[in-house]
Amino acid sequence: MAYWVKIIDDQKQYLVNLERVGAFCTESNKRIRFWLPETGQPIIINAQSNPNDYEKLWHYLDLIASQVSPTFWIKIYYERRNYLINLERVHTFVCDQGQRITFWLPDALEPIVLSPQSYPEIYQDIQNHIERVTGHRFSDFPVKLSSRVA
Repeated sequence: MAYWVKIIDDQKQYLVNLERVGAFCTESNKRIRFWLPETGQPIIINAQSNPNDYEKLWHYLDLIASQVSPTFWIKIYYERRNYLINLERVHTFVCDQGQRITFWLPDALEPIVLSPQSYPEIYQDIQNHIERVTGHRFSDFPVKLSSRVA
């Protein structure tokens, strides 16, 4: 079921189906940021300058945060911001030799880089999600790749 809201920002009015938004970011200065689906355009709503829309968004975030599970949405405090991310909307995961997992916020260019030491619980939730959705696990490095193409 769609959850449509009307948001007024910078002399523009947006009608947004919040169920299609893949990530939200809340900041300590009472701002909520999200990226418009399929465009990557960030929308930033400030509680002081736009209290009505801020309340609408905060209500929606409370609604989905109460239903957070590592199979769908995850909550993470990353680089002094709180993120609520829909893992079903993440389509690429990268694991480097340091075992850090990188993925990009849905509809945004912002990477999230997680190490097993810094974010052990979320890291494991991401690993479980990857295995459940793809059937693959990131293996331990080093991985030797043949330079020959068959």
